[in-house]
Amino acid sequence: MNAKIPKIRKIAPPKVPNLLISPSDDSSFLNASSESILHASVLRGNVSDDWVTLEVGEVAPNFEAVLTDGTTINLSEILADGKKVILYFYPKDSTPGCTTQACDFRDNFSAFQDEGFRVFGVSKDSAKSHEKFIDKYELPFELIVDSDVILHRQYGVWREKMNYGKTYFGVSRSSFVIDTDGTLLYAKYNVRAKGHIARLMSQFDIE
Repeated sequence: MNAKIPKIRKIAPPKVPNLLISPSDDSSFLNASSESILHASVLRGNVSDDWVTLEVGEVAPNFEAVLTDGTTINLSEILADGKKVILYFYPKDSTPGCTTQACDFRDNFSAFQDEGFRVFGVSKDSAKSHEKFIDKYELPFELIVDSDVILHRQYGVWREKMNYGKTYFGVSRSSFVIDTDGTLLYAKYNVRAKGHIARLMSQFDIE
């Protein structure tokens, strides 16, 4: 009696979402006051674990983001209104270092406002976590919900780290100051939470 030959099942390849933008969506550059702001849709096509390092004088990646209350903001629209932007990324709500940094921004918030800045904090925490953080420490500025870390990757702050010999990806505490024309006035990675706001204010002569 002949042995039965096992049937080979054909397994379809997994469906991979197409992250590349279509030609019709390729509005590569948006304009706040000049054609200088790289559109988020371009960068969303590249969400690998490779990272960029932004530098002073470069264009700031444009983005749309959701705030704690569900409002959507757009960087180019804020800049077009004549506001400069401070965008700072931090690891986690209500942790010691992040609380120190947030409270320093809070205590000097009016000085930043007087100089025409809008301040946005960014982490991958949920809107509910952000809300608790804001309420507990009476933060007067807005927090961006970036649970999928797309904005983190656009600004190059989602980076490889090492702890006890193991590598993993996480946020590098970083800050960016964006001028009204979309250029970066300040771009710092791996900043220290304590004293960071004082150093930032000193650099921009904010009192």
